[in-house]
Amino acid sequence: MKHIARSLTAPIIEKLNSSKKGIIIYGARQVGKTTLVNEIIKKLNLKTLNINGDQSRFIDIITSRDLSKIQSLVSGYEMLFVDEAQRIPEIGINLKIILDNIPNLKILVTGSSSLDLASKISEPLTGRVWSYHLYPVSILELSSFQNRSELDDNLEERLIFGSYPEIFSYESFFQKREYLQTISDAYLYRDLIEFGDIKNSSKIRDLLKLLAFQICSEVSLTEIGSSLSMSKDTVSRYIDLLEKSFIIFHLRGFSRNLRKEVTKMDKIFFYDLGIRNILIDNLKPLKDRNDLGLLWENFLLIERMKLNSARQDLVSGYFWRTHTGAELDYIEEKNGNLFGYEFKSGNKIVKTPSGWIKTYPESKFQCINNNNYLNFILD
Repeated sequence: MKHIARSLTAPIIEKLNSSKKGIIIYGARQVGKTTLVNEIIKKLNLKTLNINGDQSRFIDIITSRDLSKIQSLVSGYEMLFVDEAQRIPEIGINLKIILDNIPNLKILVTGSSSLDLASKISEPLTGRVWSYHLYPVSILELSSFQNRSELDDNLEERLIFGSYPEIFSYESFFQKREYLQTISDAYLYRDLIEFGDIKNSSKIRDLLKLLAFQICSEVSLTEIGSSLSMSKDTVSRYIDLLEKSFIIFHLRGFSRNLRKEVTKMDKIFFYDLGIRNILIDNLKPLKDRNDLGLLWENFLLIERMKLNSARQDLVSGYFWRTHTGAELDYIEEKNGNLFGYEFKSGNKIVKTPSGWIKTYPESKFQCINNNNYLNFILD
């Protein structure tokens, strides 16, 4: 498999070279955080101490709050890499001690869940770290060694098997299915069970499967709770945990006219379509599916998010729908400007919804289909 250069490599190296702050890289398990950091370490050529939150070695010292012990541990090193930091008790306080007292030591931290890590780090490390989110491999990253024709040829692969880095190393359907099944069974719920205080992982799996069938649709927490014999509050809590584990994300409805526009329910999407498809046990080719439109919308939305992240653009995303039925799949608000998008698979083209233009006459609109989607996610 050809090496896939990750778009976060350059900005993180730039921050490490120009700033005294630490770096935190969030992202789902298996998304390539450790590989990314090892690439950064190699490029910087710094003597680095590696501490893994899944291993007990060094943990007692790094959590001791004892500056002299910590100094003796990191003495002679130029960088400290803490992997799976959410597993290390009081990691935020101890990183604060290091950053405040050993300013020449560069700090790189990864976490596969913000369930516990964010609370441990956010308060003690306010103003002391730069945070980044590593997504599954983006089309933008693939474009560094694939031309547009090749990207287009491999589109079906991305819609069915997703973009986790390891998926690119497998050739056969059976290898890809086995890999996705392994992630689903072994990794997906690990942090949820450990940090989310969830006693029964089958409930989470049932919820995820139900959400997988409802991607790109407005989700009623009450209806889901009724289907799964769970309270609305429990469903809301579980969805929040799934978001903090970087498995799903949501879009809110956009509104500046509350009486006409629908905003009560959110839409749910998956960060990776391979995970979504294995959850519903459907890895069939596109010609044999009835959910192509849903895959297309989820794919374009997450790839656009990856692009905006790579460009470090501050963009707010929404969907839009009115009580009379007018709707748009995706809205971006950037620098006070509104951009509306409708996603259509194939070569379909739709006109600008009259209700959108009437309500927001200064906004822009574009239909994204198979002819122009690469412009939308590659800029």
